[in-house]
Amino acid sequence: MNVLVMGASGRVGRKVVALLQAGGHNVFAGTQHSHADLEIPALPVSMIDDLDTIKEALKGHDLDAIFQVAGSRGENLLQVDAYGAIKLEQAAEELGIDRFIMLSSFNATEPSLWPEQLRDYYIAKFFADNWLIKETNLNYTILQPGFLTEEIGTGKITINPTVMGANSIDNVAATLVASLDEPATYRKVITMADGDQEIAVALKNKLA
Repeated sequence: MNVLVMGASGRVGRKVVALLQAGGHNVFAGTQHSHADLEIPALPVSMIDDLDTIKEALKGHDLDAIFQVAGSRGENLLQVDAYGAIKLEQAAEELGIDRFIMLSSFNATEPSLWPEQLRDYYIAKFFADNWLIKETNLNYTILQPGFLTEEIGTGKITINPTVMGANSIDNVAATLVASLDEPATYRKVITMADGDQEIAVALKNKLA
């Protein structure tokens, strides 16, 4: 597939890019930061661009899927995590890019479960997730891991755990990529944590 990774230079994005390339996909980078070391084509697109600018940047590349793994890291929170993601969703739908995989946060669609200290961040994620679910016809997958760690990934996870748990960045990236062409993940919101079941098996068995 021809795939755009928004946030390609980030901690998760870099690993998503590498896994997609290993799977034989043609990968484009969408990043506000340096991308030269990624050695893939970069599209002139930013999460804070207006909708028409985003659409123009995506045109002509025959994109089959978008991975939205960009984050504000606390800077331009609303512009990136909320409205930026929504504009990317709108652009994808208007351009006919049907497959949309988004990295979110644990229970972002469940306000009663949000940690108080991260409420503004969760509000942004809530609106981006719900727009994708309710206001588009995209074939989405929304992955909502708990807190991220730098631990080496085991390739094993738990799907829809009852409490927030640790998630190695390796496992999160691998789960995102495994979702690309796994029908069990289509139009699903999925929480996850590191666990004891192989990623492909967990996605297929827990979601089918």
